[in-house]
Amino acid sequence: MDDSDLAGPILFCLLFATFLLLSGKRHFGYIYGVALLGCISLHTIFSLMSLRGLHFSRTASVLGYCLLPLVLTSACGILISMDGLVGYIVSSIAIAWCTYSASAMFVAAFQLNEMRFLVAYPVALFYSVFAVMTVFAEKNVSLKS
Repeated sequence: MDDSDLAGPILFCLLFATFLLLSGKRHFGYIYGVALLGCISLHTIFSLMSLRGLHFSRTASVLGYCLLPLVLTSACGILISMDGLVGYIVSSIAIAWCTYSASAMFVAAFQLNEMRFLVAYPVALFYSVFAVMTVFAEKNVSLKS
């Protein structure tokens, strides 16, 4: 956990955006904006909770690598419509998987053993925003007079 690699998370964000584009959803700006603001917010929260010094790149690396289940969910969105019961279930499972793996890494790395649920809650909210991008499509509304 001492090595903070950002090449993988950037690749996962690019794949996530590409899969969403192939399924008809254009969210490039939202993906990068949410990722950056979420990483900054979660890093701030975890640095207030932890007694050890934290590095922003380590927080971003963990959040980015744990995005993989949602990347796979967005790949499924190319083949099937995610705006239905199946999409909701698959997205919920992906959120749980992302949250479980990221919170386990944060608890182990930052020695927050007694605070697993306090770590998992904001992480789950972070990944839920990406799941919402995966599930819901833009509706084209035309105004005819």
